[in-house]
Amino acid sequence: MTESNKPRLEVCLSPALLHLYDVKNSIVVIIDVLRATSTICTALYNGAAKIIPVATVEECVNIGRQLDAITAGERDGKIAEGLRHGNSPFEYSREFIEGKVMVLTTTNGTKLLHMAKDAVQIVTGSFPNISAVCDYLVAQKQHVIPGCAAWKDRVNLEDTLFAGAVVSRIREHFEVNDDAAIGAETMYEAAKNDLFAAMQDATHFKRLSNFGLEKDIRYCLTPDGANVLPVLKDGVLVIE
Repeated sequence: MTESNKPRLEVCLSPALLHLYDVKNSIVVIIDVLRATSTICTALYNGAAKIIPVATVEECVNIGRQLDAITAGERDGKIAEGLRHGNSPFEYSREFIEGKVMVLTTTNGTKLLHMAKDAVQIVTGSFPNISAVCDYLVAQKQHVIPGCAAWKDRVNLEDTLFAGAVVSRIREHFEVNDDAAIGAETMYEAAKNDLFAAMQDATHFKRLSNFGLEKDIRYCLTPDGANVLPVLKDGVLVIE
């Protein structure tokens, strides 16, 4: 296969840039490493029946009440007022989450999920499920856009590093003619031997560290701890 016959792999570094990409003809990987997409794959890996991503706390509360579901989410790194549970993967052990429905809202990740609704397919990715994500993308043979949830539309380091890790793993199967993808891969290659150390000066690292969440950060930067593929089907995240 010639290079030109390969599907495209492009990275979107912020939701504010998503309109520049051909979402309708691509698989979009929603990336919110700290912590939404890490928590999503962890909850599903531990047996959650499904996860319903919503944009607002009000929606989360109302749907949770209707379905007798777990209501979860955060704003600015803390449990959102009115919700019972937060955005830490450690809250969602198998003993707690198995067989249950979670309604989830987060500062950045669930927003991007809804923005990408016209994509060929939407999956969620983070280091705990990186192998499942990469294997799926290679198998589909379609254009791919890893989309970073970022932080309130500002580029962030952790999502960029994950996008770069995806590019590094699968680039041989894709046409990569995109500076954001090349830059993300370059950053990942420089940081890959110790992602936790590379994150020390990142804004969200500092934000979560101030809440005593270094354990969460380490988990969210560790490959394949919850290696399942969350796929959005009819507005609900389930395992593919």
